[in-house]
Amino acid sequence: MVSAMTAIENNPHEESFAALFEEESLKHVVKEGDIVRGKIINIGKDHVVVDIGYKSEGTIALYEFQQADGTIGIKEGDEIDVFLESREDENGLCVLSKEKADRLKVWDEISGACERDELIEGTISARVKGGLSVTIRGGVKAFLPGSQVDLRPVRNLDAFIGKMHRFKVIKFNKKRGNIVLSRRVLLEKERAELKGMTLEKLKEGQIVEGIVKNLTEYGAFIDLGGIDGLLHITDMSWGRVTHPSELFQVGDHVRVKVLKFNVETERVSLGLKQISEDPWTHAQTKYPPGTVVRGKVVSLKDYGAFIELEEGIEGLVHISEMSWTRRVKHPSKVVAVGDTVEAVVLDIDPRQNRISLGIKQLEPNPFASLKEKYPPGTVVKGVIRNIADFGIFVEIEEGIDGLVHVSDLSWTQRVKHPSELYQKGDEVEAVVLNIDFDGEKPKVSLGIKQLVPDPWDRIPYDYPVGKIVECKVIKVLDFGAFVEIEKGVEGLIHVSEFSEERIEDAKQFVKPGQMLKAEIIGVDTAERKIGLSFRSATRAEELADAQGFSGGAPTATLGDVMRDKLAALAAQVPGNKDKTDEGDHDDDGASS
Repeated sequence: MVSAMTAIENNPHEESFAALFEEESLKHVVKEGDIVRGKIINIGKDHVVVDIGYKSEGTIALYEFQQADGTIGIKEGDEIDVFLESREDENGLCVLSKEKADRLKVWDEISGACERDELIEGTISARVKGGLSVTIRGGVKAFLPGSQVDLRPVRNLDAFIGKMHRFKVIKFNKKRGNIVLSRRVLLEKERAELKGMTLEKLKEGQIVEGIVKNLTEYGAFIDLGGIDGLLHITDMSWGRVTHPSELFQVGDHVRVKVLKFNVETERVSLGLKQISEDPWTHAQTKYPPGTVVRGKVVSLKDYGAFIELEEGIEGLVHISEMSWTRRVKHPSKVVAVGDTVEAVVLDIDPRQNRISLGIKQLEPNPFASLKEKYPPGTVVKGVIRNIADFGIFVEIEEGIDGLVHVSDLSWTQRVKHPSELYQKGDEVEAVVLNIDFDGEKPKVSLGIKQLVPDPWDRIPYDYPVGKIVECKVIKVLDFGAFVEIEKGVEGLIHVSEFSEERIEDAKQFVKPGQMLKAEIIGVDTAERKIGLSFRSATRAEELADAQGFSGGAPTATLGDVMRDKLAALAAQVPGNKDKTDEGDHDDDGASS
């Protein structure tokens, strides 16, 4: 090449050839699409002239040098890197670009960082489909997938916009201009290093600091430094905690105690309440039975209300301890969650962490003077509140019921079930027989039959054996008929006492409501039973008629009279008349 140049210098006529040779030589040095070094030789109104050592200078638009504050930031003589877009335009000048040179330099730097496994910094600028857009060096845009933002899925990606972070390049394609970043890979690496350090020093019983990472219904996960521990809801407070969000928020710093630590499974159980003393330690001394306490209703159950006396100590007011007289079906009828109430400590069991409370004990016991108020023999009036097989319950005042046993309903009637005589809601009078206390609740025994004298004191005298009485048929059974002698006084006519002839079923002879005469044939005061006989009364009546009969020769015997009477009585019973008529006539129609 040197010999060629020497030849050109010795031959002036070859100047045009020299220019052509220089141009061809520069073509091999400066290529379109390359980044070249140039010097600023002039700064004009709209353009900057740069000398890149080529046969002609190049121009760059002035706005490419403009900085964020509006200044240009260059001066004549400065050397800069530029991108050669074209060696010559229509004016014979090179077409240059500083922006493209800067962008290509950034891509080269990013490519180098990616090859060296280096981290790059960037600012999350916007939310895009599937993730976030990150602005890195030189304004280059990169994509951060949503799954690579954090260690756990992020619900609110907008919270990251505007923040600067370090990232690792996980995909790079310069030709397509595609860069994919990951923050998660970096966090995982940092977490793994931190986890190793934490596991080395973690011990049961140790007090550690951590950050609330996540909240669930059953507890909170605490980041102890590369490893998560579970703070169960039951270990958060000695008091009642319905949900962890009542005490914590994600991001809170907390001090907790390591309760259990399994090195193999790397599971850590944490406790917060264990840092402070158990309030039940001194509860028995602080809340002895009889103490009047004040607390807040924190929970209602079907069987009672729980009262918080202090953090970690609750007492139960059973539904039976809410009122002396009211029948409380549910505690919500007396108290509500959030109410501040007073109560009396009835019992305490610190081993079971239980305190029994009572509200009604704050008021005088109305049952204490019940015996003085209702001495035996007192007549009371009340409404039947309930009916059972064994008797009726009568409310003598609010909250106080008395029981009338089935045996105390009537002196004379045999009552199988109280519903035969009474219905729920009926108002009745009764006599107080006795008041006995079974614990706090009194048992009041009442009687209705005691309102009147016992008729059995006079029945043996009013109804001696042999007396004929008129009675009403009340009930007819196979073996006989029950008749009412007077109101409340009943007797039995056995089936064998209706006729001299054999009768299998009393229903064939009498029916309810029928009036008839019968003779007293037995009175048992011990069993309170009266036996009667229809046939004896009929025989006696017929004998009296026969003894008082006068006239000619007797036309009928006593037996004839009795048979006529029985036939006439039997004919009165429905269904017997036709049978009687048939029996009175033989086949030829003659009377028998």
